[in-house]
Amino acid sequence: MARLIAPTARLHASWLAAHAEWEPDGHQAGGGTWLVPDLDVADPGAFADWVALLREQSDRSRPLPPGRVHSTHWWIVEDDTYLGAIDLRHELNDFLLRSGGHIGYSVRPSARRRGLARRALRTVLGEARALGLDRVLITCDDTNIASARTIESNGGVLEDVRETERGRKRRYWIEL
Repeated sequence: MARLIAPTARLHASWLAAHAEWEPDGHQAGGGTWLVPDLDVADPGAFADWVALLREQSDRSRPLPPGRVHSTHWWIVEDDTYLGAIDLRHELNDFLLRSGGHIGYSVRPSARRRGLARRALRTVLGEARALGLDRVLITCDDTNIASARTIESNGGVLEDVRETERGRKRRYWIEL
């Protein structure tokens, strides 16, 4: 059974296998790779440093660089197999309000169509509630019907579809 765990360097090989399934330079929503754009994912030391950075993002006592918000990252795993990622941004900045939302997630291509994103999102909505959020914004590409269904199955109400700096996005709000 799949579960959410804190990112761990122990799953380096499995994470690499999943990473290889995405298109080169493909965006993995909720994965946090954008935090270190020049990350050498094959280097175990660099990977461990990145995992530590992911874990530190939730510590509200630590200041973040301008333009960033605190966020909590989880990996979706089954046994010792990395299946995907989901993150909860603790607040919205202007960019996240326009395009990214509070929650991002992705599932490796070989693990899709199993309800993993739907269950992970349901779990993280509980975490958002515990964090004190009253509602969350979740966006997806306008053409990503599977993600739209995932959001809608968790109570997402479509606000609009708009052009953003990251393409045409569906914007959903979920009341907590």
